[in-house]
Amino acid sequence: MTPRVKGPAIVIVPSNPESVFTYGAPALKFGAGASAEIGFDLGQYGVRRVLVVTDAGVAATGAPARIAEQIAGFGMHAEVYDGVHVEPTDESLLAAIGHARASGPWDAFVAVGGGSSIDTAKAVNLLTTNPGELMDYVNAPIGAGRVPSEPLKPLVAVPTTTGTGSESTTICVLDVLGLKVKTGISHARLRPVLAVVDPDLTMTQPPEVTAAAGMDILCHALESYTARPYTSYERRRPEERVPYCGSNPVADMWSEQALRLLAGSFRTAVRHGDDVRARGAMALAATFAGLGFGNAGVHIPHANAYPIAGRVKDFHPRGYPGGEPMVPHGMAVALTAPEAFRFTFEADPARHLRAAELLDPTAAVPDEPAELLPGVLTALMRDVGIPNGIGGVGYAEADVPALVEGAMKQQRLLTTSPRPVREEDLAGILTRSLALW
Repeated sequence: MTPRVKGPAIVIVPSNPESVFTYGAPALKFGAGASAEIGFDLGQYGVRRVLVVTDAGVAATGAPARIAEQIAGFGMHAEVYDGVHVEPTDESLLAAIGHARASGPWDAFVAVGGGSSIDTAKAVNLLTTNPGELMDYVNAPIGAGRVPSEPLKPLVAVPTTTGTGSESTTICVLDVLGLKVKTGISHARLRPVLAVVDPDLTMTQPPEVTAAAGMDILCHALESYTARPYTSYERRRPEERVPYCGSNPVADMWSEQALRLLAGSFRTAVRHGDDVRARGAMALAATFAGLGFGNAGVHIPHANAYPIAGRVKDFHPRGYPGGEPMVPHGMAVALTAPEAFRFTFEADPARHLRAAELLDPTAAVPDEPAELLPGVLTALMRDVGIPNGIGGVGYAEADVPALVEGAMKQQRLLTTSPRPVREEDLAGILTRSLALW
């Protein structure tokens, strides 16, 4: 049973509180073999030409070609683009957009792969249907934050990794190489019209990828569950509403279910990749977490993750293709999560304790309750092979100021934090995250 915690929670009290929350989600098709029905599904949208977007590693499994072939079996023309960059950059997105513009027009897009493929397809869809260039739409202050003026084409997202939740969200994430920062594009029109989640496609995922992607699921669920409530914002006008509206009853339900599924499947999926039950539970957890955070939002761990990944030095994770240094997104998110949730605990102690209980019902509550969720997280990170903090991926204390600067640029995320976040707060979280255990 979750203990009662003495003392009031920190509550953000607006002068004119919000009373409305919004919820959006794609249509969902879930289950083994679901990806074999995409040709039929696209036929319902009356399309003729379809671009399948993927990366070389996923293409090598044969899944994108099989999907393109069965799309063609329904009388549509389908081509495969396999030039997606794992952890997309502005350069890789421009290359994909250029290819789609030159080979189009396209009536629909199918993204097959992890978040990299799905986010690339979102950018391609946006920039082949709307005027302007990539940086026009990137979130301010890094980009111009332009709003799409034209409708997008149907996008079907087919995740092959269990983690990103991109199939449910309105977000496209990218590294801007010249600025050494990770940022994104966010608008409701980017959300796929259909998410096809087929656990069979995740069976070849290496254990290291499963671990990093699983931490992304976990942080999606935890951050949306602990996000500031939608009622803590000032009332918005209809045209001011954004996809991330704060924790709310519908998003909370999905986050809780994701945590329950992770509790019984995460370690097993990493250690025994051929366990069909565990793979299915992880795929469902990723879907549930995406349905939660895609509406409530994420906060400090994701804001920190952007510069951690964007300023990578010479870290080469096992299980990932290519020789370029990188910190996988889910890993980058996890590396400061224990300290971030220690910082946000006092905003709503009961909710943090409930999250820890869902993730590990057997964990004993320590004398200092604020340590429960960080302790549960670090135990899980050790078990699945996540590095011991940001020092484990090559950062030192001298790097903290630059990481703080990059994280502070992610105000779209930081405003979702249940506590106001200052530069010194982020510096403390990052410094304490140099070595977590």
